[in-house]
Amino acid sequence: MRSKFDEQLELLNTQMIQMGTLCETAISNAVKALIEADMELAKKAILADEEIDQKEREIEALCLKLILQQQPVARDLRQISSALKMITDMERIGDQAADISEITMLANIKSAENTKYILDMAKATIKMVTDSIDAFVRQDLKLARAVIEYDDVVDELFNEVKKELIRIISEDSENAEFAIDMIMIAKYFERIGDHATNIGEWVEFSITGKHVGGKDT
Repeated sequence: MRSKFDEQLELLNTQMIQMGTLCETAISNAVKALIEADMELAKKAILADEEIDQKEREIEALCLKLILQQQPVARDLRQISSALKMITDMERIGDQAADISEITMLANIKSAENTKYILDMAKATIKMVTDSIDAFVRQDLKLARAVIEYDDVVDELFNEVKKELIRIISEDSENAEFAIDMIMIAKYFERIGDHATNIGEWVEFSITGKHVGGKDT
């Protein structure tokens, strides 16, 4: 019975990695579409949200099956319940990557290359998502806490984006609409960082049994 349970836990880990990869790809496509003004890539980022939603449903079904059929012990139950919480944040990450691409398409942004901090934010949030899922699979408390702390990097980059865009508005009022769109996009990246932080906190709970914080985004 235990070997069957272990196989299903391994399947859970695999599916969590798959969902994390989908989130990473969605973020990457969204920022590349923004930087290169690539509308087809923006559409892919939006469509990826549907794949992420489907993966969320699959993982949710597996978690409920594990709880109902296998009667897991305390630590296993924490791991499964943490996964259920994490996929909610991962689903929201997919939503926000899609939101970024929708702004790219609707606002007809020609290029975002002069807002370098946007790209830095994207890279930072991808790192956070990757590391948080890795921490869950490896049950690595040190890595989970590093993810939580790394959110300060994203927050600082968000502040730099706002400063840069305020400068753009003050120097050229004709670019005000562009700057507002970019601030919205930066805010979505900042929220992605918050969701990755939440994931890190649930990983910490799965290991220690203690949950602190949780950001509403």
